[in-house]
Amino acid sequence: MKRQIASDLLRIKAVFFRPDEPFTWASGIKSPVYCDNRLILTAPEVRSRVEQAIADTVRREFPEAEVLMGTSTAGIAHAAIAAHLLDLPMGYVRGNAKDHGRHNQIEGRLEKGQKVVVIEDLISTAGSCLEVVDVLREAGAQVLGVVSIFTYGMQKGLDRLRANKVRNVSLTDFDTIAKVAAESGYIAEGDIEKLIAFRNNPSDESWVTK
Repeated sequence: MKRQIASDLLRIKAVFFRPDEPFTWASGIKSPVYCDNRLILTAPEVRSRVEQAIADTVRREFPEAEVLMGTSTAGIAHAAIAAHLLDLPMGYVRGNAKDHGRHNQIEGRLEKGQKVVVIEDLISTAGSCLEVVDVLREAGAQVLGVVSIFTYGMQKGLDRLRANKVRNVSLTDFDTIAKVAAESGYIAEGDIEKLIAFRNNPSDESWVTK
């Protein structure tokens, strides 16, 4: 599954590698990869495969799940489609509580004690994902874990998830996509070293000149 999803994401350029002309993140860090999993939604064949994989992963890894909660905004559509396939309730968590109406931050019905799986499109440092987990826990939910489409596998993210006792299961990961990209001719075999150096320490830009 990891290789199939990796190939799909590369083909529709949801994950796009450019090691020789790095992208610049909002933080200023240079990155050899650009990820936009929203493009999955406009590619029906890939969308069907990804959403079925999310549903299968929830069923396999978190069989006690009672409700899916998407992260705002990129995880919402994926949570909705996977919940439909699983015949489960679905909601999502806003970045902040609304400043009007009922001032909700959690949208959709959530009962205290319900067993929740968070659906996330990608995980890098895990900050936004853990904010969602915190909101759900504060509301009394039992968060079983996270299912994400793609994870960078950055140490900071792994450490944060471990410290907060959150289990993440991703459909594919950075290392798999890098290997498939090289095998498929999207990047040169020698570029893998640059990509892994970036993944291991994003703030160290020495990989750019390697």
